[in-house]
Amino acid sequence: MAGALSNVRVLDLSRVLAGPWATQTLADLGADVIKVERPGCGDDTRAWGPPYLKGENGLPTTESAYFLSTNRNKRSVAIDISLPDGQDIIRQLAANADILVENFKVGGLAQYGLSYEDVKKINPRIIYCSITGFGQDGPYASRAGYDFLIQGMGGLMSVTGDPNGDPQKVGVALTDVLTGLYTTVAALAALAHRERSGEGQHIDVALLDVEVACLANQAMNYLVGGTPPQRLGNMHPNIVPYQSFPTSNGDMILAIGNDGQFRRFCEVAGRPEWAEDERFRNNTKRVQHRDELVALIREVTSRLTTKEWVAALEKVGVPCGPINDIADVFDDPQVRHRGLHVQMKHPTAGVTPSVASPLRMTATPVEYRRAPPLLGEHSSEVLQDWLKMDDDTVNRLLREGVVSAG
Repeated sequence: MAGALSNVRVLDLSRVLAGPWATQTLADLGADVIKVERPGCGDDTRAWGPPYLKGENGLPTTESAYFLSTNRNKRSVAIDISLPDGQDIIRQLAANADILVENFKVGGLAQYGLSYEDVKKINPRIIYCSITGFGQDGPYASRAGYDFLIQGMGGLMSVTGDPNGDPQKVGVALTDVLTGLYTTVAALAALAHRERSGEGQHIDVALLDVEVACLANQAMNYLVGGTPPQRLGNMHPNIVPYQSFPTSNGDMILAIGNDGQFRRFCEVAGRPEWAEDERFRNNTKRVQHRDELVALIREVTSRLTTKEWVAALEKVGVPCGPINDIADVFDDPQVRHRGLHVQMKHPTAGVTPSVASPLRMTATPVEYRRAPPLLGEHSSEVLQDWLKMDDDTVNRLLREGVVSAG
């Protein structure tokens, strides 16, 4: 069954995470994504290990888990864009593409004649997505941007972690992931616009812009209330009780979002009087008296195991759950039922694990067509497929080192 974007061609000039996350999402939706990499080393993340995928002989390959996480359903072409012939191949590929995604520094591709203005001349319908740390303009435009840096500069670390400890980044490069998703959204919107107008466009996506936009209620808490939010650990700034609590054998999440849920929790906890207490009778009051209520709840929750609490609270519709490590996640019955761990055929390892796309579509479901590619695995194939080059031309480019094959 053809994917929703099976008619779309994507030229991926990005590396590391934000750009590849966007192009993997497009590839999962059926787009033909050509990943252009540097001969010899390829995407930086190929070497970001251990761990590395194990081959059929049980020994580590050169494919890092990091690279595998964000490059499935793509074809790899290794092209030296420092050479004029390499630049010409990129221009030819761009002339045949619907979307181009790149994350070079601002102006970085202009030296190769591959800026948006350059590519637009040969393909005015191109949707050209530029991902940078700080955007195409402004006082920081020339700076390199990394997820960790942006989590700090963008305010996320100021609201993450123990209030009495050091500032903490999120345990996943979340700004990169969110930037990839916003890039995908923008590219799809641009495709819809092009369908009506025939026009392509340049999309400028910045990690800092995305991070600030994704501060969500915390940003609005400041803009409306005038006070910068502070770190609260696992507590929620606007809802109580909504945090982790100790149990007799660990911890659990209690995520009470309304007064009805609080009342039911109090009944299960054997403290129905809390729901009638003037200090706790509604969420506004509970936020005001957070410290008093949290201390009371902590004393009660520590009497039962996590499993006992979850079983009792689920029966009455009170949101709660364990704090799983990642091994627990993939062993969870719901995760197993939803098929979030998939296996894909790999050219050297036999199979490689992957985390399933969360997109479930009835008419055009995601398909796992290709394992993350070896460096230059599809160089000859793509040059013949997209550019209709004959064998002699492809072999010449391989001999001259303009292109390399896996």
